[in-house]
Amino acid sequence: MFGLSELAIILIVVAAVLAIKKLPELTRSAGKSARILKSEARAARDADEPGTPRVIQGEAVRREDPDTGTDTGTGTGTGTGTQDTPRG
Repeated sequence: MFGLSELAIILIVVAAVLAIKKLPELTRSAGKSARILKSEARAARDADEPGTPRVIQGEAVRREDPDTGTDTGTGTGTGTGTQDTPRG
């Protein structure tokens, strides 16, 4: 009848045929994981260098004073989230 090696080959072929539908999703997931791992490794390496300044992109948001409901920051008070340029 069938030996162990023939049975293993048949199981591998059946698994490959059934996995063809999931192959693009698996490769996409593996690529995403590799990019995340690479960026985390780069961030950990950069964090180890203390002299390197870190720039965090963001947006300045004005806080309202809970007692009066007015802006606590300086500027026009429009609440658009933009920061006034310093005058010197």
